[in-house]
Amino acid sequence: MFQTGVFIVFYGLLAQTIAQFGGLPVPLDQALPLTVNPALPLSPTGLAGSLTNALGNGLLSGGLLGILENLPLLDILKPGGGTSGGLLGGLLGKVTSVIPGLNIIDIKVTDPQLLELGLVQSPDGHRLYVTIPLGINLQVNTPLVGASLLRLAVKLNITAEILAVRDKQERIHLVLGDCTHSPGSLHISLLDGLGPLPIQGLLDSLTGILNKVLPELVQGKVCPLVNEVLSGLDVTLVHDIANMLIHGLQFVIKV
Repeated sequence: MFQTGVFIVFYGLLAQTIAQFGGLPVPLDQALPLTVNPALPLSPTGLAGSLTNALGNGLLSGGLLGILENLPLLDILKPGGGTSGGLLGGLLGKVTSVIPGLNIIDIKVTDPQLLELGLVQSPDGHRLYVTIPLGINLQVNTPLVGASLLRLAVKLNITAEILAVRDKQERIHLVLGDCTHSPGSLHISLLDGLGPLPIQGLLDSLTGILNKVLPELVQGKVCPLVNEVLSGLDVTLVHDIANMLIHGLQFVIKV
């Protein structure tokens, strides 16, 4: 009888304890199965940041900086390089008229940069416009002084339009629309130059030539890469963004 009473009291206390502490978390070392919640989709505002990060990383991993560094700028400026008589010949004519014996032998691209991407959404919500700001330095060399004659800083924006389309199987995709250099976005500034020489005349002539050839040259090299990066984006990210664009839903915060 004594043992039976003891068991009754023990189980009564145990039941009371379980009832009292049943709401407490279970220690992890008890190896009970845990419930794993599925990953939540990105918030609408998070989509914009995810897209710009993915595009930026894709451009860099796709060799953007190497493309900029290897722009065939000198080939275009040489006689026969796409213009009648070449632009370099005209430039040298202007320069040698004020600096006899000076011949530019090289224009080298250095320090290519991809700056922070910008993103805006059209008022109707169906299009995105990605601003791709690029920076390079141009080093103009001459045998007269055996060193750099001019060093220029160049900034240029490429704007890429992104659209959402449905194919025949009703699947939605992101595609590249217009891709061009932003009008008025080319800025050229002098970093340093040789003081004793009449630099301003050379700078003005070279700047005028670069304004004619550089934007389209960069556009022709960068836009195909943008299209390639866009086609290789994460499927889930593409689906979420395309779905927002198809329905004209705003998800890019205006600042």
